[in-house]
Amino acid sequence: MNPPRPPRGLYAITPDETDTARLLHRVHTVLAAGATWLQYRNKAADDALRRTQAQELLPLCRRHGVPFIVNDDWRLAATIGADGAHLGEDDGEIAAARAALGRTAIIGASCYDKLELARRAAASGASYVAFGAFFPSPTKPNARRATPDLLRDSAPLGLPRVAIGGITPDNARPLVEAGADLLAVISGVFDAADPASAVRAYLDCYTTRNAHFPLSTDPSSP
Repeated sequence: MNPPRPPRGLYAITPDETDTARLLHRVHTVLAAGATWLQYRNKAADDALRRTQAQELLPLCRRHGVPFIVNDDWRLAATIGADGAHLGEDDGEIAAARAALGRTAIIGASCYDKLELARRAAASGASYVAFGAFFPSPTKPNARRATPDLLRDSAPLGLPRVAIGGITPDNARPLVEAGADLLAVISGVFDAADPASAVRAYLDCYTTRNAHFPLSTDPSSP
């Protein structure tokens, strides 16, 4: 279920974009620049549009060799054959998602600012745990705040750790050094003047001072 070598790099999360053609163009730029994983998230779309967009993003991710993960809705992920799903605390049980998506699916869990939530997620079969927000976030300005100690303290779980919330290339390095395998970002990439350069700047947080950390974009490795 979990890879022997955790993926490391940029976990790009899509913005609230209702123009599907524009969304595909924006995502293509980010994937071509080297994003490690992609999560489809769109709080501005209805169910029909979300399904349409997810169905069109999946082959784009396949062409780039990037795992495609659906936010909140494991049923949609199962319906379209996505690589996995990311679940918040109100998005259903990890065990149910695992049963529907299969043994090798990537199933992530939001653990916010609580190590105990990460322990429960690991025990339930999660593929990775996500903590945050680490910094003020324009996407969720009232989000619970996490500390780098959560990344360190969750290392014994043996799962990839994702950091999210207001992360920029300038503030990301302490999170990487604390153990963040993936940096999850929305506006820092998609709202950047040059999204491709922004992707590379996030990746540099691993390669410049952490050259011993390999990057992985293998969709078979959750």
